[in-house]
Amino acid sequence: MTSPKKFPAVTIEGYPRVGANRELKKALEAYWAGRIDEASFESAAHSLRVDTYARLKDLGLDEDYAIPADVAYYDQVLETALTVGAVPGLTLDDEFTLARGNADKAPLEMTKWFDTNYHYIVPEIADDQGFSAHPDRLLKLVDEARQAGHTVRPYLVGPVTLLALSKPAEGATKQPLERLAELVVVYQELLAALHVKGVEWVQLAEPAVVADLAVASDAELASHLAEAYRAILGTQTRPNVYLTTPYGAARASLDVLEDLAPEAVQVDLSVGTLGQEPGYLDRVAKLAAKTHLVAGLVDGRNVWAANLHDLREKFERLPGASVSTSVSLQHVPHTVEAEKNLPVDVAGWFSFADEKIAEVVALAAGPEAAPQAFAKADRAVRTRAESTRTHNADVQARTTALPHGAVSREPAFAERNRAQKELLKLPPLPTTTIGSFPQTPEIRAARAKHKAGELSDAAYADALKREIASVVALQEELGLDVLVHGEAERNDMVQYFAELLDGFVVTENGWVQSYGSRCTRPPIVVGDISRPAPMTVEWTSYAQSLTERPVKGMLTGPVTILAWSFVRDDVPQSVSADQLGVALADEVRDLEDAGVGIIQIDEPALRELLPLRAEDRAEYLDWAVRAFRLVALEAQPTTQIHTHLCYSEFGQIIDAVAALDADVTSIEAARSRMELLEDLDEKFHSEIGPGIYDIHSPRVPSVEEMAELIRAALKNVPAERLWINPDCGLKTRGYEETTASLSNMVRARDAVI
Repeated sequence: MTSPKKFPAVTIEGYPRVGANRELKKALEAYWAGRIDEASFESAAHSLRVDTYARLKDLGLDEDYAIPADVAYYDQVLETALTVGAVPGLTLDDEFTLARGNADKAPLEMTKWFDTNYHYIVPEIADDQGFSAHPDRLLKLVDEARQAGHTVRPYLVGPVTLLALSKPAEGATKQPLERLAELVVVYQELLAALHVKGVEWVQLAEPAVVADLAVASDAELASHLAEAYRAILGTQTRPNVYLTTPYGAARASLDVLEDLAPEAVQVDLSVGTLGQEPGYLDRVAKLAAKTHLVAGLVDGRNVWAANLHDLREKFERLPGASVSTSVSLQHVPHTVEAEKNLPVDVAGWFSFADEKIAEVVALAAGPEAAPQAFAKADRAVRTRAESTRTHNADVQARTTALPHGAVSREPAFAERNRAQKELLKLPPLPTTTIGSFPQTPEIRAARAKHKAGELSDAAYADALKREIASVVALQEELGLDVLVHGEAERNDMVQYFAELLDGFVVTENGWVQSYGSRCTRPPIVVGDISRPAPMTVEWTSYAQSLTERPVKGMLTGPVTILAWSFVRDDVPQSVSADQLGVALADEVRDLEDAGVGIIQIDEPALRELLPLRAEDRAEYLDWAVRAFRLVALEAQPTTQIHTHLCYSEFGQIIDAVAALDADVTSIEAARSRMELLEDLDEKFHSEIGPGIYDIHSPRVPSVEEMAELIRAALKNVPAERLWINPDCGLKTRGYEETTASLSNMVRARDAVI
């Protein structure tokens, strides 16, 4: 073991990887498009990393090993899996094939990282997949940082979390966690290579121990943690181990950590975690007697300025501890400094990644050493509490008047289903898409010019209508049965609505990585929510006027709007969910009045907000289901309500998905090859559209490949209930591949009928 070296007084769990100007995104997409070669891509990524280290040092992370090298080209789970040989691949193209697929090979499955909007690549562990150490990536990061004058902390997802989040490959007889002892040997080899390199601290992230997972109970995960780290910490040729437990409270594992005593342990002590875990701070304080404690006090999940005096009081109960963020800052934008057009009265309320680092530094220093930081924090807390922007009496009165508890749409599904089938007269296995179509450079340019005042409202509307007409004509040509208008007017499925609803503010540069090169700008809920005017009716009704085939109205559901926004921390999320439910119900009513007979309420994030601990889930699902039902509560029986869910494991919440009481439910299923349909039972009464091709990959699946998935779906869903559609919206794809894939999809349906 490396001789003990004092752990830095301040650090962070992780930092945004894409760059303040999305440099990594641009380099990735240029490489994938063939505009730059591998050497140019590597050079761009190298420059971004070194520039990031310099910025973090300037922000106050100036001690050796204070900066985590938590870098990844696509995803930290995939990077770790490649580093330990859990999935096959040695080259850059191998990595991107696993993540995105190619013409000959489908990508690995993708799902949500704990209860966040980040997606990770799910390793598939075959029985004959021998683990092996590939330390070159880690050693390269260490060397390049040293050459630039920085001593960074290598980062790996820990062995327990890596296997807990993996799945058995097709045909495997063992669960991944059964192979923990084999994998630990590889981690020992990697740590030995870092030791030889002179590295004194390594970070191993084990967030699995803060969750109740389907593959292992809390007690079982604690036992696995003990097994793995007894072996790792028992190795003499290794750096000091910094073991982190972000995203919640480590319950059973806290005692294990006290017994194992790694050189340093990070714990999530954010306000949300402490609110859910009474007494957790006292339990954590006992850990400080056995190991160096790193207190994750600054909330890395939200954007509100910290109450530094409150956090300092907690910190002083942990003598000798260091300060960190509760989770990686990859979940928040880079800096508030990039936002020049936020409302003056709210701008001071926010803290993004760089500002959170300043909070960590100030918190460690204390109010006497950092009086300006503490005064700024006090001002943010006070002005937010006093603001009239936060509360709307009319909105509160409307939601207070709602029925308490569960609400139900009438009549029941069976009667609605008969009325809808009689009215719509759709063919067997009807085809549709999820909503969005590719956004062309022309549409993006028109939106930018309109926003800049260089294109009039009328000219912009004409551009949108031309695109909608083109999308409708294409769908008719392809033979789709239920059409969409393509969402050309939408910059993002959440931000578009946030810009039209009262109670939100939006950013210009608040980009957050969702997966790979995909970034979003989450809006911020600053107060009570209401709808001043219709938001989608003009575009949907125009599309419907162009065709005899039904056109779906497209709404983002209340849970997803909240999940993909930064939410208030001064009221329960259920309050904002009810407000969104009634606001969107007004939109449903206006769409019906305009003659729209099919309305899709997207809820791809329903699983995402599921609490990590089992006992907290029922309360969440109650208010989430209620919010969705409020949107459709007064819809006409003949109005067919669709919903869509994607890129999550739905087995745990299949009853809640059924309880949404949608008439048609479309769910991501292609990457998992229809596995989730095995979870359906008699409670799941809706018609269902399991996606038969993965839109997050650029490959065009063949007719036979999609026909095979349709046949697999028919084993669990009768033909009269089955719809045919892609996994998700097509916004990020190009028209050439979209046209080819949708054509093959329709032909696959025809081949199966």
